[in-house]
Amino acid sequence: MNRRYMRFEETAGVVLPDAADPSHTYLLYLHIPFCEVLCPFCPFHRVEFQADRTQRYFRRLRDEIRRVTASGYRFGELYVGGGTPTVLPEELAETIELVRSLHPVAQVSVETNPDDLADERLGMLRQAGVNRLSVGVQSFDDTLLREMQRYDKFGSGAIIRERIAAVSNVFDTLNVDMIFNFPHQDSGSVERDLQILTEQLSVDQVSWYPLMTARSTDRSMEKSLGKVNLSPEHGFYRQIAGAMTVAGYRRSSAWCFSRAAGMIDEYITGHEQYVGLGSGAFSYIDGTLYASTFSINHYLRVAGGMSPMRCRRMGQRDQMRYYLLMFLFSGALDIEQAETRFAGRFARGLWPELTLLRLLRAVRRRGNRFELTERGYYLWVMMMREFFIGVNNFRDEMRHSIRNELRPQQEP
Repeated sequence: MNRRYMRFEETAGVVLPDAADPSHTYLLYLHIPFCEVLCPFCPFHRVEFQADRTQRYFRRLRDEIRRVTASGYRFGELYVGGGTPTVLPEELAETIELVRSLHPVAQVSVETNPDDLADERLGMLRQAGVNRLSVGVQSFDDTLLREMQRYDKFGSGAIIRERIAAVSNVFDTLNVDMIFNFPHQDSGSVERDLQILTEQLSVDQVSWYPLMTARSTDRSMEKSLGKVNLSPEHGFYRQIAGAMTVAGYRRSSAWCFSRAAGMIDEYITGHEQYVGLGSGAFSYIDGTLYASTFSINHYLRVAGGMSPMRCRRMGQRDQMRYYLLMFLFSGALDIEQAETRFAGRFARGLWPELTLLRLLRAVRRRGNRFELTERGYYLWVMMMREFFIGVNNFRDEMRHSIRNELRPQQEP
């Protein structure tokens, strides 16, 4: 199913359609693909940071925001991801302020790295309207940080812990991104990370991602981290879920744990339709997935309009499966809402899938909701891992044709 989703049509010149309903508010995602350190395990669309090129990219992104606004879209929430969006905080703040000046955006989430937790940067983002900051830590284990090639750039686990503690009250929500099932990770390492997060830092939110690969990162990851083995993954997940629950966190998704309600990184689980802008961003509008150009050179050359895209038009059955996958990832799905969305055909159209999930004791019906069981939460971690690996492999294919752009000496 994931492979089918990620087979985008070979179309030239496709752009996002004008908004069919200008009164509807969508979620807006902005992709900033620049990083100072390219981690060997990271499969996202990212290139090495260059200040001049990044400034040009932000200017082009603001042009695209104005263009999509003129085409009728209205946004109520904003997520900024990457890459590392905070590589040029002044440009990022100006971009966020532009979105908020054009749209009734109530919540803004931004991703960053531990070395960008400086007071002046955070004050700038807070003033621009950022509510949630998501810090990519991955682990506090120094051995693993060295294997990830993050130790020299971002510091030891102790230094990272101090930086997070210093900014714990700056934003409404401070999220820490962690990864489990590294090849050389053991339950003791995970336990120490859990204690730091829940007892020493008491952070607002933790997103625990299973290690996800892509064809482009397999070789470099195996060289620096070791060969991936999925066998320990379930045990790690049970350890994490148990400890986070005992510490007073509740699940916001199958792998996100929060002390209170708020935004989460997997915005696609709560927003069926969303618009993604910037090189390598994805959108989902009226049953069609769109992928923006992965060529940053091409993206920078398009002036005054929307960037070229590929698309994947889904039939209704695939739309229903996608809906089921994304909404149950949050733990529960409103049946009435689903039936209204699909004109009363949702449960009948997906009866084989729903029957199988209930036989597997992964899903139960409670009142007017389908809910994940404890067994179901891990099955959903597995399915979402495979979904994102499918996305990552599509990113590989797109980057393969622009390999010359990924080297910093190449300029358009």
